[in-house]
Amino acid sequence: MDSSEQPQIYLSTPPVFELSGFPDRLAAVLDAHPVACLRLDLASRDEDAISRAADLLREIAHARDIALVITDHVLLAERLGLDGVHLSDAARSVRGARKTLGPDAIVGSACGTSRHDGMTAGEAGADYVSFGPVAASALDGGETAPPELFRWWSEMIELPVVASGGLSPETVAELAPFTDFFGVGEEIWSQDDPVAALGLLIAAMG
Repeated sequence: MDSSEQPQIYLSTPPVFELSGFPDRLAAVLDAHPVACLRLDLASRDEDAISRAADLLREIAHARDIALVITDHVLLAERLGLDGVHLSDAARSVRGARKTLGPDAIVGSACGTSRHDGMTAGEAGADYVSFGPVAASALDGGETAPPELFRWWSEMIELPVVASGGLSPETVAELAPFTDFFGVGEEIWSQDDPVAALGLLIAAMG
């Protein structure tokens, strides 16, 4: 990526949210800030609940020309008319998802902190890879994706890369020259004002 280009926002939903209130919060964020892609990232395994959420969010996203992908549920992505899938098992499912969803679907791969997994995902046909977390938290194993990984990737690999997990204005400012997207989620939804929280992260890009 040319370092003069500002990264774009790849926004994820919270793992749990109420359909009665979250769509309005989401719409406010999407209307206030440019978002390149939205990911439905529910922790639920309830197919009906996921489908209802996807139907609502698809309307909100597509009305704003924003692609909607879903975490891992390849068959649901196909059935619900979503734009693609974000796979959380590194490169293992990329080929199968591409075969199921076709050449025009978005297929992304979360590769943790592994350069090797990222390259394997790219070779398997992923449209982007995601590395993270970029900062440690008590919920993670302590391993983080260092700035050097993103710097190397931006210099050596053309495949778009997403930086996610533990983003702060400081990490955003540091990684902005070396990443194509920032994967933002709980960083803003845990705040009282997600519109303002996302604005701070965007401002940190420089």
